[in-house]
Amino acid sequence: MNDDRLWEFERTLWTGGADAYETQVAEDVVMSLPAAPFLYDRRAAVEAVKNTPRWDEVEFADTRVERHQEGLIVIAYRSRAKGGERTYDALCTSTLLRLDHEEWVVIQHQQTPLGVEVADPNG
Repeated sequence: MNDDRLWEFERTLWTGGADAYETQVAEDVVMSLPAAPFLYDRRAAVEAVKNTPRWDEVEFADTRVERHQEGLIVIAYRSRAKGGERTYDALCTSTLLRLDHEEWVVIQHQQTPLGVEVADPNG
């Protein structure tokens, strides 16, 4: 997957709905997000997307792409997502795995929000 396609793939996960997650996220994905339940499996991630307003746009900065081996890509970036009056800044990583020719899925995604206090899961 070339870099342009890679970043468009990632952008779709931010701006697309549950359909994007259904096709682009692996069945056994591991996600760490700054909202309860904090650690998500695919089912929980799809449900969260269904119940959360999508972002209208997202910008990526400080991007890194590492191709550790054929069919495995790790990306890191700073994001700024905007939706209506909302803005969200975070440091993120995603790991993509190729299942077949031109068929990729996210197997790991993590977000660390910037400028906000994350809730303590222990109270």
